[in-house]
Amino acid sequence: MQYFLYLFLFTFILSAQETFAQDASEYGLEEIVVTAQKREDSIQTVPIAITAIDGDVLDNKAVVNLESLQGLVPGAQIGQFANTPHGAVFNIRGMGAIEPDPYAGSAVMVTIDGVPQYFNMTSLVDLFDVERVEVLRGPQGTLFGANTTGGVVNIVTKAPSGEYNGKVQVTAGDWNRFDVKAAADLPINEKLSLRLSGFHHGRDGFITNVYDGSDMGSIDVNSIRATLKYDAGNGFEATWRNEILRSKNGSPYIGMGAYPGEAEYVAPGTIAGPNAGVQYTGYCMPVGSPCKAPDEYYSANSSEQDMSDMNIDASTLEMVWNDTSLGTITSITSFKQFDLHEYTDQDGTVEFLASTDRRTDGDQITQEIRVNSQVSENIDLVYGLYFSEDSYYHSQNFRAQFASPGFSQVTAQDQERSSQAIFAHSFIDLSDRLRLQVGGRYSKEETEMKVDVTHFISLDGVSRYFGDDRLADFGIDFTAQGKDDWTDWSAKVGLDYQISENTLAYGHISRGFKSGGFVGRITIPEDIGPYDPEIVETIELGMKTDLMDNKLRLNVNIFKNDYQDLQLALIYFTKNSLGFDVNGNSILNAADATTQGIEVEFFAAPSPNLRVNGSVTFLEAEYDDFPYTNADGSVTNLSGYRLQNAPEITANFGFDYSWRTGNGEMMLSAIYKYNDEKFNTSLLNTPRSTIQETDLIDANLMWTPDSDDWSVNFWVKNIADERYISSVFEAPGVLAIVNFLPPREYGISFDFNW
Repeated sequence: MQYFLYLFLFTFILSAQETFAQDASEYGLEEIVVTAQKREDSIQTVPIAITAIDGDVLDNKAVVNLESLQGLVPGAQIGQFANTPHGAVFNIRGMGAIEPDPYAGSAVMVTIDGVPQYFNMTSLVDLFDVERVEVLRGPQGTLFGANTTGGVVNIVTKAPSGEYNGKVQVTAGDWNRFDVKAAADLPINEKLSLRLSGFHHGRDGFITNVYDGSDMGSIDVNSIRATLKYDAGNGFEATWRNEILRSKNGSPYIGMGAYPGEAEYVAPGTIAGPNAGVQYTGYCMPVGSPCKAPDEYYSANSSEQDMSDMNIDASTLEMVWNDTSLGTITSITSFKQFDLHEYTDQDGTVEFLASTDRRTDGDQITQEIRVNSQVSENIDLVYGLYFSEDSYYHSQNFRAQFASPGFSQVTAQDQERSSQAIFAHSFIDLSDRLRLQVGGRYSKEETEMKVDVTHFISLDGVSRYFGDDRLADFGIDFTAQGKDDWTDWSAKVGLDYQISENTLAYGHISRGFKSGGFVGRITIPEDIGPYDPEIVETIELGMKTDLMDNKLRLNVNIFKNDYQDLQLALIYFTKNSLGFDVNGNSILNAADATTQGIEVEFFAAPSPNLRVNGSVTFLEAEYDDFPYTNADGSVTNLSGYRLQNAPEITANFGFDYSWRTGNGEMMLSAIYKYNDEKFNTSLLNTPRSTIQETDLIDANLMWTPDSDDWSVNFWVKNIADERYISSVFEAPGVLAIVNFLPPREYGISFDFNW
């Protein structure tokens, strides 16, 4: 954490200099308004742990999607599965699933303009024309439903303002990066206004393919959004949002982490490929040590396909009736569909040992109707109904060349799910300072899953299926299906007390759940499940303060989460009855666990020209009871083992410093982000599943003329050019694969406003 000390010292010097130079004008921290509890509130009066990031801040930091928020939110881990760039992995306070397919769900829900995003493949949302991003930590089941035991990432996009204006941002950077963000408000008449926005993000990959010298991991994303707002003038408003996204990215990249003797290991120096590609040294050597990122990033794609392509179409209609006899009535209706095609050279070596061809089609329909009413002078109530239906079809062709030439394992998942809920959440003023909150939600979910598994050998274009009548007794090909429903409830009871005008103390207890389901990627029929819901019971105490005449904002909270029937994704390899290695999956409800910790977040205005912010999280996350069955059939109780993707300490520290220069203003910004050591995918927390601690510094320097109609911004990420592993997948005896955090990136952005 030495970079933290350097940055802190630099900020202290700036603060000291500015203290003597400041004028007598008033200054302080700005109020932040959020919609975290389905209504507008100041962030300092919302009795939950929440972080809000303004859309303009995201633009200034050259943020592309939600993954770029890693390190900015206390206690949050935001990333992707090791071999699927669209497989989002969210974790807050030690809770989250590490599984690339949709059936596992998530403990952290992403919402866009009030619409839950049910598929992890579409959850790493591109952030353009965004008003703000709110990250709610801890169970949020009463207002947001199941699968929010870890928290909620609430994205609010910009709506038409009714006035003609616009903005264009053009970014150029290394790796041939070229981005364009554009938005324009186009008033049509007094009642109708339109906002159009678009986004392009493109760059080359920073991984060298040793097979033929090409790059891997290139990105080409294009998206447009049209938002039409109608204001009748009598209290009725309607906002219709439509978005189209088309991405055509390069091959997902992975690095080899296999040990000598494992099925997908290739010795360094092995030569293969049309250009005599030379195999690099694996990233997890020597045996028994954590994986380590090299100075130069290498991978190998030794097959023809090269793609990670996605198409998304979404439409949302929000209608609001203000000042009715019931209160404010809001209806949000949405439809979203997507298709994704990813091809991954699964071994990352110069030889063809394995690959996955993954294709997914999914859609969701959601409907929420809620009422915000003031029942009496001292009672505010939010209540409503929720309904959703979602379905997906996903096929994966796992070409296990290492098991036998031409051998394939094809798994096809077909899932349909529906959900209904009724909810209410109230705030009751017991006095001028003391307030009671009581909320509850009752949910019912029904899921139906069908899985078809086929194994075959294809030689010289001829498929020799193992599922014919001659081999039916071996059980190689099968269909497994299941249908079940679950009803469960969430609740929250809490008190908050306004100690003074600028100090709020709060506490609550809550119950949440992550719904049950079926496993889609299986090797044996029994693995389909169903698996049961997981339950969390939480207690949280916190304090929010604005101090020193609104120049220091300090928020502190402590929490404890008790989990029962914790859902854990188990990905393994086993041999089928013909002796071939095949990939199996399961969701275990075998564990009870406790996560507890403290979060501290602060914002300060030491002078009119300096803003400082930071946060620190300390997290304990361990299994209380987890009888784990090893590959040899023995049982090990993992009580006391640390949960996956749950670092003990996360921290950040940043500043913004502005000064006059010429006919404009210069602003220097920097942020330091620290993430402690953590574990990925292996429930046994092996050395190879260890992700090292990370220290990163990002900075930018922006100049804006007095006319304020344009600006230029120089930015750099990972300023020290550190090399880190970002995720690992381990399957002992077969393979291990890794991917990497980006090296240093730098560029320049031009903003034009009118």
